[in-house]
Amino acid sequence: MSGQKSDVNAKRDTINIFKIGSLWCFKYFFGDRELFVGLSEYYNRDKYRFELKNVGERNKVMKSFEEKGFETTLIGDTAEYTVKIGRFKKYAPILRNSIDSTEGEKERVFIMKDLASVEEAIGRGAEKVSDD
Repeated sequence: MSGQKSDVNAKRDTINIFKIGSLWCFKYFFGDRELFVGLSEYYNRDKYRFELKNVGERNKVMKSFEEKGFETTLIGDTAEYTVKIGRFKKYAPILRNSIDSTEGEKERVFIMKDLASVEEAIGRGAEKVSDD
């Protein structure tokens, strides 16, 4: 019996939707080309992410994800997902899994798309951004 329960849970991917400024943003690599095309109006090619401009667009996309078997998580506080690395250190692998990034004088700061990406970034030399 317990095998059936885990099978049901295993099939549902979670997509984190982050509140960044006035936008709701997410990054997900869709294996389903049709699903990507359906969301293409929201895709920002320069930032490699999807951007939803208001709650109406966000809710519409979340409903679509639910119908396709995805779970969504809304994230308003990005602190848990934020890492930094020295400005001149190798950062391309970290950037690939980030939803947003900023470059400062001494460091680059990234908001990662999920907690697994945070751990991977730390493994590549990044540090969690502290609250202090």
